[in-house]
Amino acid sequence: QVQLVESGGGTVETGGSLRLSCVASGKTADMRCMGWFRQAPGKERETVAYIWIRGGSTYYDDRAKGRFTVSQNNAKNTTFLQLNSLKPEDTAMYYCAAALSGLCVSTRDYTYWGQGTQVTVSS
Repeated sequence: QVQLVESGGGTVETGGSLRLSCVASGKTADMRCMGWFRQAPGKERETVAYIWIRGGSTYYDDRAKGRFTVSQNNAKNTTFLQLNSLKPEDTAMYYCAAALSGLCVSTRDYTYWGQGTQVTVSS
């Protein structure tokens, strides 16, 4: 079992920044990737970014490239998502998730999910 707790969400104005954190506990040695996802009301959950635990390779959705940065502190079992140049369309609940296997590309690859942290961007 892996437990995930997100924090760092809030309300910012357009152009503002936030730093989301996700702390993992439990069987963290089994984790392959940590992903960040978001879901706005009435929309499907979408991938924002993910990072491979070993090696640190990253992937970003096109909407995140150049504005968001995913990073990790393995010693503290923590993954971060830096959100810059935020837009109203970034408003959503943001979730972190841990994948134990697979390619980490699809939400189906992720076994454990946090409770989410709300990001609201005002215009």
